[in-house]
Amino acid sequence: MNFLNRFADPVYCIMRLIVGLMFACHGGQKLLGFPGGQSGAQGLMLVGGIVELVGGLMIAFGFLTRLAAFVSAGEMAVAYFMVHAAGKAIGHPPTPTEQFFPILNKGELAVVLCWLFLFMIFYGPGRWSIDALFKKKSAGPAT
Repeated sequence: MNFLNRFADPVYCIMRLIVGLMFACHGGQKLLGFPGGQSGAQGLMLVGGIVELVGGLMIAFGFLTRLAAFVSAGEMAVAYFMVHAAGKAIGHPPTPTEQFFPILNKGELAVVLCWLFLFMIFYGPGRWSIDALFKKKSAGPAT
């Protein structure tokens, strides 16, 4: 299946764009009430909304991708342990089984996004990104 390797960069770029925009939508809901949701987040929800909106857009367009992915992965880990594993997303104190399994405490999206952002930290922005454009310009002409 080596013939698929030539599609790795464009597919990674599309994945980064879609995931980043979906993450930014969560921030938009918290901060702006768009698309859907309510604006007026306070406290940690406000911080989370800012990280999601700004970090999602930075990831989507590949601008300071590793930094944005690092902060976003941290936010998703905090969201999982403070909200989902604590039972706040299910509305009652969680049983030990509900604390352990993300599918039961509605935390599967937070877990998947956390690991996806961790992957982006190590993989980097990819060839099709704003970061790659800046890297080309700073490298200068080859001698």
